[in-house]
Amino acid sequence: MNYIILDLEWDSAFYKPQKRFINQILQIGAVKLNDSFDVIDTFEATVRSEISQKVTGRFAKLTGITTDVMLAGVPFKDAVKSYNEWVGENSVTMTWSNSDLYTILENEENLLKDIRFKIEKYLDLQVFIQNEMRLQGYEDKNQISLEAAAEKLNVSTDGIDFHTAKDDSLVCAYLLKRCYNKERFEALIRDTTNPDFLKRLKFKAYAISKINDKCIDKKHLIFNCPECNKKAKQVTKWKYQNRWFWANFTCSCGKRFCGRVSFKKTFDDVIVRRNIGEFKVKKQKTENTEAISV
Repeated sequence: MNYIILDLEWDSAFYKPQKRFINQILQIGAVKLNDSFDVIDTFEATVRSEISQKVTGRFAKLTGITTDVMLAGVPFKDAVKSYNEWVGENSVTMTWSNSDLYTILENEENLLKDIRFKIEKYLDLQVFIQNEMRLQGYEDKNQISLEAAAEKLNVSTDGIDFHTAKDDSLVCAYLLKRCYNKERFEALIRDTTNPDFLKRLKFKAYAISKINDKCIDKKHLIFNCPECNKKAKQVTKWKYQNRWFWANFTCSCGKRFCGRVSFKKTFDDVIVRRNIGEFKVKKQKTENTEAISV
């Protein structure tokens, strides 16, 4: 089996048919590894844009791909054909996070008609590497960048130009060889022919904003008193603000508090967060006094 590490560089360009900006792929870079994760071949192609005549200044500064370099590239379809032939058969493709997959989907749907990137089995290398780092004591929950991971794991990047597709793929290969664990690595490999793979990729997690949504388990709307742990009585209706539902509660022990809960729908589950805050009151002005209602 071969292992492919794929990296893409893309630039924002206005796509007239949809009257919006898309991330157009302008460079494809990859390395091919053997079973020992040694680099046995590399691939690199610069793509000539079909929808813009120049690259943005930010993209040129970041990647070194100027407008002249882009215009001297090959058509996107030809680059993908060459890449697919180079990949060969029976391979696992890896990228640093799955953001490249979203860009591939966008480009396939808008700029390619009868050809697709050859990705049979897939693994998110960023997830694997960061999981391995956590087992070594790395505590940051934010997604780590490729450059930061190399620095944390003392992987040499001498002669590497970050944000060029082939060099980024090489750094990924060095990190994989440094962190490889057969059991945990193979557990993350996904079959792209499984219908759920594409559904999962296209699914966008969202905050649930309706209290009667069928995805909400009503047990999460019940709060116990933080003082005596008895079930508290809800005394106001649920309100939704900044992705949180909140309502006021009282307890027979006299404690009053605000219960807050949020629900985030993912492909597989609903992520629930709960906390307790200060009792919220609403002030209503009258002619002579200021009454407080809850």
